[in-house]
Amino acid sequence: MTLVTDRLILRRWTDADREPFAALCADPEVMEFFPSLMDRTQCDTMVDRIMLRTEELGYGLWAMELRATGEFVGFTGLAVPSFEAHFTPAVEVGWRLARSAWGYGYATEAAIASLDDGFTRLGLESVVSMTYVHNGRSRAVMERLGMRRDEAGDFDHPLVPEGNPVRPHVLYRLTAAEWAARGTSP
Repeated sequence: MTLVTDRLILRRWTDADREPFAALCADPEVMEFFPSLMDRTQCDTMVDRIMLRTEELGYGLWAMELRATGEFVGFTGLAVPSFEAHFTPAVEVGWRLARSAWGYGYATEAAIASLDDGFTRLGLESVVSMTYVHNGRSRAVMERLGMRRDEAGDFDHPLVPEGNPVRPHVLYRLTAAEWAARGTSP
């Protein structure tokens, strides 16, 4: 399956995506709100897990490339959180982009396509998104998507070690009815 927007192609991962993904995850600015940078082995393991989950579920975190150039610039899509929390089970919309792709609205554009797919093709009733409490860039994308913050849902991320400053997370939600009322499509 492939999702196409005006400027982006969201597609299954290939082995050619592994090197640029590892570079993205080794960038301190990209990974500012994550517990640590990721090495190549960790990135390859993550890509393998994404590919497997996409095969199992029929959706996932899609590799994102620019239509104009074919350049890999990150990922976006839908995923099932791999941890237990008060709001799971759930489906999450998420993204991670190379610094060179920041500031162009790609995360929002790709997330709109992913949400539209989730609410139409997959028939999801709701989607969540989460980030470190001070990650203003991701929170702005969530708000542009029409997601609303669930202050009662804020939590300490269980996969982030205790004492790590990026452990406190905010939770945002969006229902299919809210999406339909917004009238947004890619």
